Amino acid sequence: MTNARQPHRCAQALDGTRILSLSLNLPGPAALLRCQRMGATCVKLEPPAPDEGQAAGITGDPMSEYSRKAYDALNDGIAVLSVNLKTDAGQQVLHQQLAQTDVLLTSFRPSALAKLGLDWRTLQARYPALSLITIVGAPGARAEEPGHDLTYLAENDLVTGLALPATLYADMGGALMASEAVLQAVLLQRQAGQGQRFEVALSAAAAHLAQPRAWGLTLPGTAIGGGHAGYRVYPCQDGRVALAALEPHFAKSLCAAAGLEWRGVGMMMEAQTHQAIAEFVASQTRDALNRMAKQHDIPLQTLL
Repeated sequence: MTNARQPHRCAQALDGTRILSLSLNLPGPAALLRCQRMGATCVKLEPPAPDEGQAAGITGDPMSEYSRKAYDALNDGIAVLSVNLKTDAGQQVLHQQLAQTDVLLTSFRPSALAKLGLDWRTLQARYPALSLITIVGAPGARAEEPGHDLTYLAENDLVTGLALPATLYADMGGALMASEAVLQAVLLQRQAGQGQRFEVALSAAAAHLAQPRAWGLTLPGTAIGGGHAGYRVYPCQDGRVALAALEPHFAKSLCAAAGLEWRGVGMMMEAQTHQAIAEFVASQTRDALNRMAKQHDIPLQTLL
């Protein structure tokens, strides 16, 4: 009898860490899912489902109503418990969980946390080894202000027209920052033996994502803001193409493929080069552009 070789499992950063989340909607659950994928044991408490929505499969997390697909993806591998924290029974469940938890993740406003007895001072006194990660809309004194992904993006000059952004950048950026804060808390907790507190603001996540624009790197007319003929979106015969031939060797290859004489990187900012590249791309199909990219080593992505 031969023993099948078991696949080797690499150690993960959050192995042995237990995280309790009270966060709903997107940023907190997205952060919790990342932590679960780093080895953490994750439990989520969400309020009971509204009676009128139960037949439709709606849970106490509003995300299940916005998008069941998103809700299911965000809670994959997460132990979800329905608990009313405003009741004595719910408080008992909460503290049973907290007693065995390393990190508490929340997205309540500070005043709501205080009402539930989950402010940092109270938690530290009762559970000195417990770390707290609070996701808020804006930092510090602004944490009580209402807001959403769209307002935080607008605040940081990331809404540049009437069209909505393609995705929820502040929420997902905040989720990354929250999972980073969990890692910091666990590391410091292990070093000091005491719980740590971190605040993650979604407006700060938006500001972080907006830094290239704040530096002027992506403003209209700059090399990455449409001024470089090799770094733009162009229409082609049967769709569009996102060209990213920014570096000189990529730009030179693009010009060669388009039949343009290479005169140095400065030519990529000229109107005549823009027109020539646009005309060349417009004459091509997506398949032809994909073949060209492979042949000439040009970074691009064709789009319908």
